[in-house]
Amino acid sequence: MANAYLRLSLVASPPPSPPPLHPPVLESPRSRVSHQRRHRAASEALTFPPRRLDHLKVHAVVTEDERPKWWEKNAGPNMINVHSTEEFIHALKEAGDKLVLVEFYGTWCASCRALFPKLCKTVQENPDILFIMVNFDENKPMCKRLNVRVLPYFHFYRGADGLLESFSCSLAKVSKSYYKMYTFGIFQKIKDAIAIHNTNRCSIGPPIGVGDVNLFESSPPQQQPAEAGSR
Repeated sequence: MANAYLRLSLVASPPPSPPPLHPPVLESPRSRVSHQRRHRAASEALTFPPRRLDHLKVHAVVTEDERPKWWEKNAGPNMINVHSTEEFIHALKEAGDKLVLVEFYGTWCASCRALFPKLCKTVQENPDILFIMVNFDENKPMCKRLNVRVLPYFHFYRGADGLLESFSCSLAKVSKSYYKMYTFGIFQKIKDAIAIHNTNRCSIGPPIGVGDVNLFESSPPQQQPAEAGSR
């Protein structure tokens, strides 16, 4: 009887449940606040403070503004940028019997900007000539007296011979399919003018600069504003 009761108790009784792996921890209000503070501190450590972001933004703007503009780049010692009629005449006189290539440009002119890199390369390949850049907006009266109507416009001067040749090189009406071919033709024209006029010769008199044009007249002639197309 006892053995039968023992066997019945062993079969009927459920197996004991295993102990919990991690006993439950009762979180007090103080510990809950401390946990929230640690979570907030970890989140702030992964983000930039607002002041640091502002500093980075200001630094980036200053760095971009300090970059030289395309017309401020210099191709070498034989390239100068004049800002007045006096500087222009002085540069022609100082050039003596050298060949002088003058470009009349506008900072807003897309054609001037497109031609500028190759023009700088041409100047570097001819260190014996002087390249003068004239800003049209800074020298409108002088440019109008020299009949500069389309930008970019080129003049070739040399000592006592004065003005040798002038022509425009606008890309305003050139389609994209003919852009490279037209650009090649422009610089071939510039190279041909340099080859023709940059020959050794004897001076036959003092430099006459721009010839009979008076660049200091009080009232410039009425001319159309300079034109330049955007690409």
